[in-house]
Amino acid sequence: MKVEDVKKICVLGAGLMGNGFAQTCAQAGFEVAMRDIEDRFVENGLNMIKKNLSRGVKKEKITQEQMDTILGRINGTTDLKAAASDADVVIEAIVENLDLKKKVYAELEEICKPDCVFGSNTSSISITDMASATKRTDKFIGMHFFNPVPVMRLVEIIKGYETSDETYQLIDGLSKKLGKQTVLVNEAPGFAVNRLLLPFFLEAIFTLQEGVTTVEDMDKAITLGLNHPMGPFTLLDFVGLDTTLFIADYFYKEFQDSKYRVPTLLRKMVRANNLGRKTGKGFYDYSQKPPVPCSFR
Repeated sequence: MKVEDVKKICVLGAGLMGNGFAQTCAQAGFEVAMRDIEDRFVENGLNMIKKNLSRGVKKEKITQEQMDTILGRINGTTDLKAAASDADVVIEAIVENLDLKKKVYAELEEICKPDCVFGSNTSSISITDMASATKRTDKFIGMHFFNPVPVMRLVEIIKGYETSDETYQLIDGLSKKLGKQTVLVNEAPGFAVNRLLLPFFLEAIFTLQEGVTTVEDMDKAITLGLNHPMGPFTLLDFVGLDTTLFIADYFYKEFQDSKYRVPTLLRKMVRANNLGRKTGKGFYDYSQKPPVPCSFR
């Protein structure tokens, strides 16, 4: 299959990443089926896309007619068979849980066309391990996008042990058609970006846990001192503290390296459901306008 043969893309998950994929793919001219397990999740995803596109209309980046055309290419559904049976590419963006992902891929194997390519947006899980749940290990690949998907330009493409060069070329070309730049990464826990980012996140949390600095001052230090667009705590709240904890535990298990040990503070915050922007509170309290740093002892 070549890029020009791709007509329909199935996106699994309507959350922050999933609806970002759906919007980006529809903007690039593809028919999109965005599937989630409950109608309310699908509706929330569609509403987020409408909100993002409406902002573009107000800023005169797109016209109302273009917005309507893009929305017309997106079909939200809870029916996995309807979403995936005639898809040329599936992009999976569900929760970072290996068993759940493998269960979904086993279901897809029975639904999708033989030449359909499976792409996972996992930020850390083994592509080879997930591919083992299917009979198309040569057509299984990692597509790690960054948040927010319509804005961030990078896609890490990760080949599994048996991913074919044909599949890589297809996904590389597709990613570029979506307006992204790509880097090829050999499979390893965390791939390239998260391999460096996670220790940065964890050490920032340790400084807070040990009383070395505050949320606000650390973010200020990193944005002004290293010229990052946002500090670690702001970024952690965007990524989600539950996602960060999962990746940290996975890294520690895979590498057996103490640099991936989890700060007690992070585990406590996840247990308290203070997960960041998605729950309204993390290192910042988003019920306040503007958000204010939370106090930690």
